[in-house]
Amino acid sequence: MKLLLIGHGRMGKLVESLAASYGCEVAGVATGRQPLTERMTHGVDVAIDFSVAAAVPATLRALAQHKINVVVGTTGWQAHEAELREVAGHAGIGVFAAANFSPGVHIFQAVVAEAARRFAARDDVGAWIHESHHAAKKDAPSGTALSLQRAMERSGFGRRIDVSSTRVGFVPGTHTVGFDGPAETITLSHTARDRTAFARGALAAAKWIQGRRGWFTMTDVLGVQS
Repeated sequence: MKLLLIGHGRMGKLVESLAASYGCEVAGVATGRQPLTERMTHGVDVAIDFSVAAAVPATLRALAQHKINVVVGTTGWQAHEAELREVAGHAGIGVFAAANFSPGVHIFQAVVAEAARRFAARDDVGAWIHESHHAAKKDAPSGTALSLQRAMERSGFGRRIDVSSTRVGFVPGTHTVGFDGPAETITLSHTARDRTAFARGALAAAKWIQGRRGWFTMTDVLGVQS
């Protein structure tokens, strides 16, 4: 399977280094800020986008014109999601979009959602989310933190959920959810030890999305609802 990498930062380079072990060939690399040409997209089966949020809408429209399926790992562009779903639908391409490609994160989110559902009726219990990432990560809070917040709200937790972020050093990603009552606290945490989990998840998603049409997320692969 031939891949086009959009973005060549830490994640893009890591995906490139692992591609062969997934039976994939990197056919080209684009920055995400330059127009995609016929030469760049020729023969490409799937694109993997780890560029920047501002570039995602234009990139996805261009890939739709070339009928190329795409895995989007960039976060911070979700305000355009409804519009881009329509673009992908009209073009008949497959889009796999996830704020986090770690299977463990999505199982973690399902556990958090269940805890929120059980605490929803307890008016004396508050909730919070804290996430920490490396200093170079631009969006804060992270897409995963916002996804956790939405999952808790969908589960019926109607009170304010305090969300905070830390950007420091080289942290791959840690998310902690807490529920605090009058005399006890419950905390649930997920920690990524390195970024390979995200790169491997993106490559697995690229193989899964090949030949498919529609808009998909990690829940479609894992069968985990939250």
